[in-house]
Amino acid sequence: MAVWLKRGATAEVKADADRKVRDIVEATLADIDQRGDAAVRDLSIKFDGWDREDYRLSDREIQACIDTLSKQDLKDIEFAQTQVKNFAQIQRKSIQDVEVETLPGVILGHKNVPVNAAGCYVPGGKYPLLASAHMSVITAKVAGVKRVITCAPPFNGKPAPAIVAAQALAGADAIYALGGIQAVGAMALGTQTIDPIDILVGPGNAFVAEAKRQLFGRVGIDLFAGPTETLIIADESVDGEICATDILGQVEHGPDSPGILLTNSEKLARETMVEIERLLGVLPTADIARKAWETYGEVIVAESYEEMVKIADELAFEHVQVMTSDPDYFLNNMTNYGALFLGPRTNVSFGDKVIGTNHTLPTKKSARFTGGLWVGKFLKTCTYQKVVTDEASALVGEYCSRLCGLEGFAGHGEQANIRVRRYGHRDVPYASCVVPSDKTRA
Repeated sequence: MAVWLKRGATAEVKADADRKVRDIVEATLADIDQRGDAAVRDLSIKFDGWDREDYRLSDREIQACIDTLSKQDLKDIEFAQTQVKNFAQIQRKSIQDVEVETLPGVILGHKNVPVNAAGCYVPGGKYPLLASAHMSVITAKVAGVKRVITCAPPFNGKPAPAIVAAQALAGADAIYALGGIQAVGAMALGTQTIDPIDILVGPGNAFVAEAKRQLFGRVGIDLFAGPTETLIIADESVDGEICATDILGQVEHGPDSPGILLTNSEKLARETMVEIERLLGVLPTADIARKAWETYGEVIVAESYEEMVKIADELAFEHVQVMTSDPDYFLNNMTNYGALFLGPRTNVSFGDKVIGTNHTLPTKKSARFTGGLWVGKFLKTCTYQKVVTDEASALVGEYCSRLCGLEGFAGHGEQANIRVRRYGHRDVPYASCVVPSDKTRA
């Protein structure tokens, strides 16, 4: 049976925090829905100290941001975007339209149709997370989305040059310097100056994640992507230093970012805890990382790989770094995760920044029912049907008529009957469906 050497915040503490966030987001979205641009401006001033007449950046402002970056900066962004685009194109090619004759004269098919407009949120309040621009904008463009707009908060009182450059180089059609609830609310609901989009994508803090949840239905969303979650699965094939590094390298995202070590070695577990304390003494982002580790960090010692898989699937974490003597065991047996990082030579940061897979991933156990952002999230798989012979129409019509009778849908049945009469040349009386008796209904 697994032993917890360190536990994080209780479910009650997490639920209370979620309730507070939920109430704030609900009131804020209602304000944006009612007042539009005026509400967005008030919120931007309140939370970001950022006031403009128009939050859309001009072409001149965008170019000025690009010009502040060095040639190496731009080359690095281009390299990362090439990897993301390459993998997105491979994914797109794997998604095929289909058309098949299922019965003589009956043709069924589906087409993968891009949404018309996407809104991409790029977080950047604490750090200028330009990688999110690659992950969302490029993926949408590869999918064929016609209109892609982006929002990112100001950084140190102005648009973050690296984020703006990444958004522009990725192909965004409009770039807005807006953050938080006001950004996702404006894109989803629309304002006097921002046309609404069809799908809202991108990671963010707890408020952004909750806003996306509440907006779902009015627009599509990619997934629930809240504060970063990191699970390290390790055995004694690695040491405590690399485990500690990979935990702290992710929990620096924010004080509500959980980091967990799951191992079958108590020796490695205790060694990792010692290394975490040592690294917190030298890490420049230790203030944030320490809060996250102390509040949400956990260390779990399991008895076997099998138990580790069971616990990992229950956690259903966003990032799962596997550093064991047999990492493929977890690839072949785990079912609930946002993304796997297999072996000590890779790590979550590679996926976050440059390797090519998408870093917008499910959190808060939503990995139980969805994967991460990919080309397919911007596509609607839409079916169609054609009946091209009289014989096929009459054949399907006869079955349809009888099945409608079982359900009591006379109008549905007549849609079938009229085709049996016209194309099968059979005398089927109007509304011939038999309405089920009460006994049949029961």
